[in-house]
Amino acid sequence: MTTGGSSELVRRPNGSTRATLLELLFDVVFVAALALVSMLIAERASWNGLAPVVIMLMAVWWTWSITSTTTDFYDPDQLPIQAILMVTMLGAVVTAAALAVDSHALVFAVGYVIPHLVRGVVLVGVLHRRRHMAEQRAARFLFWFVVSSFFWVGGALLPERPWTLWAVAVTIDYVSAAARYPTPGLGRVPFGQYEKTTEHLGERYQQFAILALGDVILVPTLEISRSEFTLARATAFLSAFAVMLLLWQIYVLGAGDIVRTTAPRLLRRATRLAPYTHLLMLAGIVCTAAAFDLVVERPTGDTPQRWIALILGGPALALLGRTLFTYRIVGTLPWHRVLWLLLLLAAMPWVGGWPPVLVAILVVVMLAGVVTGDALGGRSRRPRLRGRPG
Repeated sequence: MTTGGSSELVRRPNGSTRATLLELLFDVVFVAALALVSMLIAERASWNGLAPVVIMLMAVWWTWSITSTTTDFYDPDQLPIQAILMVTMLGAVVTAAALAVDSHALVFAVGYVIPHLVRGVVLVGVLHRRRHMAEQRAARFLFWFVVSSFFWVGGALLPERPWTLWAVAVTIDYVSAAARYPTPGLGRVPFGQYEKTTEHLGERYQQFAILALGDVILVPTLEISRSEFTLARATAFLSAFAVMLLLWQIYVLGAGDIVRTTAPRLLRRATRLAPYTHLLMLAGIVCTAAAFDLVVERPTGDTPQRWIALILGGPALALLGRTLFTYRIVGTLPWHRVLWLLLLLAAMPWVGGWPPVLVAILVVVMLAGVVTGDALGGRSRRPRLRGRPG
């Protein structure tokens, strides 16, 4: 670990933009938490109880996203930042362990809140001692996480349905970030700070998305290892592998180029929108992993409506998030992707009598259509700035 003062805490413009090994370890911990979320979704016999799972997914993702923004603005080789990463990893482990047990609501809330508060206190304290201008940025973040923490902990203390207050808490976290953390006495985070984003952040989003895609095959692998090998089950497993590769191809098409752009307005927009559009992609990946967990377990027989929503809706969410990111940042819309997205949704009412493995094969065919359209030139060509301000 590297020691350093706060004068070196903020990332230097000419510094390395490569992710550190500790950041990669950080990613692995969070991908494991996402795998647990996928299995939790698969275990739900109905839509009842899904709201807490959605909130938990949003919380896990927000912790990763905010921490990655921290390691992009600050130097991840400095001791305070490394300590923040380690505390956040511990918090992720605690929240993951509490995911599946309703009686562990307080453990989940504390595991989420503590890393955010520790990060803010450490950054404000270190930067204040050196009178660094970045102190105000850290104070804005800390203020809003303190506000939301009351709802996280308060919800956990409710005798039942903690997610009612958690929904308020996670809304505060997401909306305050979208509004640039307006804080009494300090105002909002200046637009200029979003333009200081380096290639590091684009690389971090790519790395995490690719690692998360591994859950699409990891979760069904765990299931098939406990089951008897049959032709239908093997076909379902191979379909999961194909879907993972196709979603990877759909994601990587120009993803890094957009986030790593040097155009100020485009960079500002990408930095602010990436957490939200990637949440859709991540939710799609998690649902897809849950879907194939179910399909591998029972590949034959009628497909329940909830399964259909996961099998077709998971890839559709991932495709929607990727398409929106391209459209909102670049200003171009790959219409062939929109067409295949609509076909995925339109198929839902018609496949109820199909066996799950056949629905999974249909997803493979449709995603292959998206990739084929990309290869034939249906994708957006070169990024261009939209006319409105970022």
